[in-house]
Amino acid sequence: MIFAARTPRAGAVGAALAGVALALSACAAGEVESGGAADPSSSAGGGEGTVVIGGPEFTEGAIMTQMYSDVLEDAGYETSVVTVGNRELYFGELSDGKIQVVPDYLGTLTEYMNTKVDGQDAEVIASSDVEATLEQARELAPQFGIGLLEPAKAQNQNAFAVTEDFATQNNLKTLSDLGALGQPVVLAATEECPERPFCAPGLQDVYGIEITSVTPTGFATAATKQEVESGKAQLGLVATTDATLEQFGLVELEDDKGLQQAENLVPAVNEKIADDAALVGALEELSQTLTTADLATLNEQVDGQRQLPEDVAKEYLTDKGLIDG
Repeated sequence: MIFAARTPRAGAVGAALAGVALALSACAAGEVESGGAADPSSSAGGGEGTVVIGGPEFTEGAIMTQMYSDVLEDAGYETSVVTVGNRELYFGELSDGKIQVVPDYLGTLTEYMNTKVDGQDAEVIASSDVEATLEQARELAPQFGIGLLEPAKAQNQNAFAVTEDFATQNNLKTLSDLGALGQPVVLAATEECPERPFCAPGLQDVYGIEITSVTPTGFATAATKQEVESGKAQLGLVATTDATLEQFGLVELEDDKGLQQAENLVPAVNEKIADDAALVGALEELSQTLTTADLATLNEQVDGQRQLPEDVAKEYLTDKGLIDG
């Protein structure tokens, strides 16, 4: 997942985005200080206007929006970062041009657009194949006035974890191994998991894992990991970029049959700036550099070491030579 010489920038524009209240704050886990929105038609071109970057309200979103901001500022743009609660909010703002850039997840974004076009019962078109999923997404994106840049190497997929002791005792390395064990399983996951094809139904249909119940503890939350650690659940829904599993004595089981769709981080941009070569180049250089392991380390630095998103973002980009130190 994811320069021109630095140019002088004007002061931040203190205007609020119209249409929806977006939470802004000083840089903390999940939130980054914002300037304000500018006319999207003036956003193209290094140093001209303000590129508004929107991001979801969690640690990884805060890190990614800050990195997008840093590489664009290094390329000569003035940027403003806003924290948005969910995709339903930021997708509309991106389409309208009130936000110009968003870090999103390829498979989930593809299916979001798919269901908006063809309804909630639309056939799933995202898959574990990155290029095939990107092709599908790029066919849908113009209908919403957005463009998709090249995805990052880094991705954050659903993953499923068991205790290290349970894995060792039963020689489990993959989800297929767990299915072959034939043991009934309580799954700690999201409330929506029983209906989501990539969660409980997929585990049962693809891997033959007998899910007896789903405990609604959330996605990759401490509660989910504690539920598995305590033995109340045998399996927990986590993330491939979760660097805290070891702290809970957990290990991830390999998705060896490719149940999960490609969730590479992809820069989604408003169509009015999709042809801005300098902006595209800065974001795609980051995408060519950032790996899943890198992203897991950055998340751990914020969540585990209590560092600020802007600090870990700047250090990473400087170390990789993506911005001037």
